[in-house]
Amino acid sequence: MGFLSKIFSSQPAVRSLPSGSVTVSRKGDILTSTVSSSYPKPMLEEIAKEVLREFQDAREAQLSLSEISLHFGSLRITAREIQGGAVIFLKPRNAMGTGSQVAKRE
Repeated sequence: MGFLSKIFSSQPAVRSLPSGSVTVSRKGDILTSTVSSSYPKPMLEEIAKEVLREFQDAREAQLSLSEISLHFGSLRITAREIQGGAVIFLKPRNAMGTGSQVAKRE
C-alpha cells in the first residue's frame, strides 16, 4: 500500500495525521468528509483509491471482504464497503495510547 509511504514521507514538513471519516463513490469521488479541510484533498483521494483497489482485488479473488482495518504506526484506517464505494474512518493514535482510550483521574 504505497499511499501509507506518502502519508509518512521523509519530507521535512510536519503534518498532523488525518482524523475523521470520508465517504467515496465507486469511482473514488469524495462524497462527504469530516476530515479537516487543512488536510490535503489529494492525500484523501489517494487513500480512497487504494481502499477501493483492495475491495476490487478481493472481489476478483472471489473473497468475501466487507471491511478492512489497517494499523500503521500512529494511524488506524478502517474502511467498509458500501454499494461499490466505501466509508473510510481515519483515526490517529494519541501520545498516551490508542485514540479510543480516555485517561481517568482519581
